[in-house]
Amino acid sequence: MSTTTTTPRSDSRIRTFQHAWLLLALVAVVTVALVRVVTGADQLTATGTLRAMILSACPILLAALGGLWAERAGVVNIGLEGQMLLGTWGAAFLAYHAGPYAGVLGAAAMGLLGALLHAVATVTFGVDHIVSGVAVNIIGLGAIGFLAKAYFNDLEGGGPRNLSGYQTLPRVTVPGVSDGAAWLADRHVFGISDVAALVAAATTGVSLLTVLVVVLVAASAYILWRTPFGLRLRSCGEAPEAAETLGVNVIRYKYVAVLVSGALAGLGGAYLTMVSSSSFTVGQTNGTGYIGLAAMIFGNWRPGGIVTASLMFGYTDGVSLLPSGGIVVHALLLLITLVLAALALWRLRQGNLRSALTIGVIAVAVLVWYLSTDSVPRAFVGMTPYVITLFVLAVASQRLRMPAADGKPYRKGQAG
Repeated sequence: MSTTTTTPRSDSRIRTFQHAWLLLALVAVVTVALVRVVTGADQLTATGTLRAMILSACPILLAALGGLWAERAGVVNIGLEGQMLLGTWGAAFLAYHAGPYAGVLGAAAMGLLGALLHAVATVTFGVDHIVSGVAVNIIGLGAIGFLAKAYFNDLEGGGPRNLSGYQTLPRVTVPGVSDGAAWLADRHVFGISDVAALVAAATTGVSLLTVLVVVLVAASAYILWRTPFGLRLRSCGEAPEAAETLGVNVIRYKYVAVLVSGALAGLGGAYLTMVSSSSFTVGQTNGTGYIGLAAMIFGNWRPGGIVTASLMFGYTDGVSLLPSGGIVVHALLLLITLVLAALALWRLRQGNLRSALTIGVIAVAVLVWYLSTDSVPRAFVGMTPYVITLFVLAVASQRLRMPAADGKPYRKGQAG
C-alpha cells in the first residue's frame, strides 16, 4: 500500500497556478469592460448575449468532453457529429413518447450506439480512425433521416424531417441572486456589471441539462486525473504497450472511453433538441460536433482548456443568432486586436520574431477593419463561429500536445 504526500514545493506550484488564473480572469474582465465602454456596445456583455453564449457553448462542451474521453485513451473520435445527430433523434423520440428525462437517456443511448460502431471498427478491426469517424458521421445523418421519416411522419406535430410538441426539461432560477445580478448588470458599472451579467445569465431560467453539463465536466476532470481508473485510461493514450505490461486491459479501456465519448456526444444532441430548441430537425447539429472537436484541440486535451474554448466558440455562435450580432462582432474586432497585440508581444519576448511579426500584422489588419467600419455585414456574422475556430487553431497550434499514442493502431499483445 502506497501513500501520496504533497510536498511544500508542489503546494507552492498549485498556489502559483491558482494566482495566475485569478490574475488572467481579472485582466480578461477589465479588458472586456474597457472594450465595451470604448465601443459603446453594451450588448457585448448583456445578460441576453451571455445567456445565448451558454446555450451555444453547452452542446459544444459536451462534444469536446466526449472527444477528450476518447482521445485520452488513444482513439480519435471524428464521429462526434454523427453521434450528436443520433442523439437528437433519440432525445426527440423518447421525449415525445415517455417524457423529457427518458429523452435524455435516449439521446445518450443513441450516441453510445454510434460510438460502439466506431469502437468496433477502430479498436477491434484497426480501421483508420479518421475513416471510421467520417463513416459514422455519414451513417448518422442518413440514419436519422430514415428514422425521422419512418417514426415522425404520422405523429401530431411531426413530419418527415421534424418533430415538435414534446416536453422539455424544467428550468430553474436562483431567487434573489438572479434579480439582483440582473439589476446590477443594467447599471453598466465598469467591470462589475459585466460580471453581474454573467451571474444573471447563469442563474436565470437554467435548464437542468445545463446543470448536468457542469457536473459532467467536474466529474470527468476528477475521474480522468484523480483516480486510478483515469490514470490507466490516460496511459492507454500515451503508452499502451507499457500499460499492457503493467496489467492494464488496454482494449477494454479504449472501449469504455469511446462509449462514454459517444454518450456525451449524444447528450449534446439532446441539448440541441430540448434546451437550445424545443423541436427536432434533421441535421440540427449544423457542425457543432466539429466545433467541439476544435474546442478539445484548442483546450489542449485538458478539461479547463475545453471549457474556455467552448465558451469562446459558444459566444461567437450565440452572437451570430442575435439581432444585434453585427454590432457585437464589430466590437469584438477591437477585442481581438488587443488579444493579438498581447500575443505578439509575448511571442516577441520568447524570441519568436517571425511568429510575433505575423500576429502583429494580423492585429493591424483587424484594427484597420474595425476603424474603417461601423458594423459587420450580417453574412459575416453567421460565419463568425467557423472563422474564429480556424483562426484560433492556427494561432494556438504551436503549443498543443496531443496524447502520444492518439490515433495509432494497437493490437493486444504487441507489447510482448
